[in-house]
Amino acid sequence: MGEFNNLKLEVADEIAVLSISRPAALNALNSETLDELNVALTEIEARDDIKVVILTGGPDKKDNAFKSFVAGADIAEMVNFTAAEARKFGMKASVPFFKLMNMRQVTIAAVNGFALGGGCEIAMACDIRIASENASFGQPETGLGIIPGFGGTQRLARLVGMGRAKEMIFTCDSIDAAEAYRIGLVNKVVAKEELMDTAKAMAKKICSKGSYAISVAKAAINNGYDMDIKNAVEMEANLFGVACSTHDKTEGMTAFLERRAADLTDF
Repeated sequence: MGEFNNLKLEVADEIAVLSISRPAALNALNSETLDELNVALTEIEARDDIKVVILTGGPDKKDNAFKSFVAGADIAEMVNFTAAEARKFGMKASVPFFKLMNMRQVTIAAVNGFALGGGCEIAMACDIRIASENASFGQPETGLGIIPGFGGTQRLARLVGMGRAKEMIFTCDSIDAAEAYRIGLVNKVVAKEELMDTAKAMAKKICSKGSYAISVAKAAINNGYDMDIKNAVEMEANLFGVACSTHDKTEGMTAFLERRAADLTDF
């Protein structure tokens, strides 16, 4: 794997833990970090030995506590942007964000602390979000005279509904983990000391299933979401047919009928 200045990557037992680590900036996303994310995710996606990616934030520089998942995009870099530079920055972020959304591996955001602006946006690009009790979520951009530029106006509304998305973006109010769970922004809330264990336990469970089937199901969910139901169901039927051509289908169904554990090996 590549060498990174702002990321840390650990791979074990088919699970990659990718930590955003800019402790002096509360893990804020700058251009270098976005480029490194793109490189790391491209390398991860090509590896058959990785089935799940857990994205999280590294510890704070001052006391080594986990205070921030990602505090946002790097305002110090953005302050003098022209319109063209700002657009380029937003499009730069969209590349690794879409990788998190569409890569064949399952992506889990383990959110520890602040997930504001770009931090909320990168968490929303993941398939699943698990939050620690001290996590907070928000889109504070309009208070800075801008709008979310890393997909926030689009993904937030799709996850929690247009009304709640508008309220969060228009007021700049942050919400705590309990409220994020209540409105459907996160899948689960756990004590902060249990966050990574919970994420890894879920990842391990996912790894035990058919990895190719999960990748096909992920594509079906993502691609069908904005389609009309008739065409989406037809697409699903086509992908169901593809899944039935695999080794894992034969092994999984045979194991079920023989009342034994299946040895699922596709990708």
